[in-house]
Amino acid sequence: MSGAPARVKAAAPALPPLDAAALRAAISDLAHPELTAAQLRVTGSAGRWYGTAGVADRASGRPVRASDTFRIGSITKVFVATVVLQLVAEGRLALDATIQRLLPGLLPAEFPAITVTQLLNHTSGLPDEQGGLDLSTPEAIARHRHDRWTPHQIVAMLPPGPMKFAPGTGQEYRGINYVLLALLVERLTGRRYAEAIGSRILRPLDLRHTSLPGADPRIHGPHVHGYMRMTDGSLLDITEYDQTLAWGEGEMISTTGDLDRFVTALFSGDLVPPRVLENMFTLPPDSVRMLDGSPARYGAGLQTVTLNGITLWGKTGERYGYASAMFATRDQQRRAAFAFNAVRRDSTQIQATLRIAEALTKG
Repeated sequence: MSGAPARVKAAAPALPPLDAAALRAAISDLAHPELTAAQLRVTGSAGRWYGTAGVADRASGRPVRASDTFRIGSITKVFVATVVLQLVAEGRLALDATIQRLLPGLLPAEFPAITVTQLLNHTSGLPDEQGGLDLSTPEAIARHRHDRWTPHQIVAMLPPGPMKFAPGTGQEYRGINYVLLALLVERLTGRRYAEAIGSRILRPLDLRHTSLPGADPRIHGPHVHGYMRMTDGSLLDITEYDQTLAWGEGEMISTTGDLDRFVTALFSGDLVPPRVLENMFTLPPDSVRMLDGSPARYGAGLQTVTLNGITLWGKTGERYGYASAMFATRDQQRRAAFAFNAVRRDSTQIQATLRIAEALTKG
């Protein structure tokens, strides 16, 4: 028997205890930025807490309830990435396969080869779409809220070039990457991508409050309303909104409870085998940078942030009237799912996200 000492896995550092007062304060500030509602669910081995602020419906004044659904925007991408990695684990897809081979004729012939990994971790370098809608004012957004799109119309907005950067050499967060991945799921499974997510994730985990609305602009059942501040200062209820332009990158609806159950199963290896799941937690090489020169922060479906020495993995999401996030430490000592309803979809929203993240991680 070898005399070499056994390698012992170092224990994860203990997280600071939850500060209920700080968490309550983080969601109760509805003025910076202007919010109509907020809710936060914290779980994990290091403590649990749930709280709400504001109202789910300004017309009735009804407070937010834990079972209320809301639009989760780009958290949809994590569900899509999960199905893609399941297909990898099943041997039906290779991460280094090119989207041009898998979906022939879809992208302009001038594009260089782009791999599945490069779509998953936003290193594709695709050019900006052209010919999209003018959504520069609240009034324009409201006018287009019932527009209907197909995924092929979305992809058709890609010009033949030039690429932002050679695939794999930079990182830029792009929704079009996940429109392509959702189309790939449909090609490989022979089903609508929403059906694949339903059969592979929603039903096995009993996520009964999570849905993909498709062309239905409404949110059915008890839900939190989203509002938008108009140019004249009035608030428009923007809850009813056709999400087909978001499709595979951001159309889903859920609750904080369902998001917590999803991230628990995902991080536990219940949905994707650990050897394949590791791709979600793998960042590109150090030489790959975001366009502003900052370090890459997206793995295959997840993004990462370190605050107060605590590294979290997860995803944020937003649609008009809605913003949300789902994050956890890898060891699941701390998990958090939160949502808030900002009346302006702009850079001020980050104030609320950072305030909540600070309360979750501070000692």
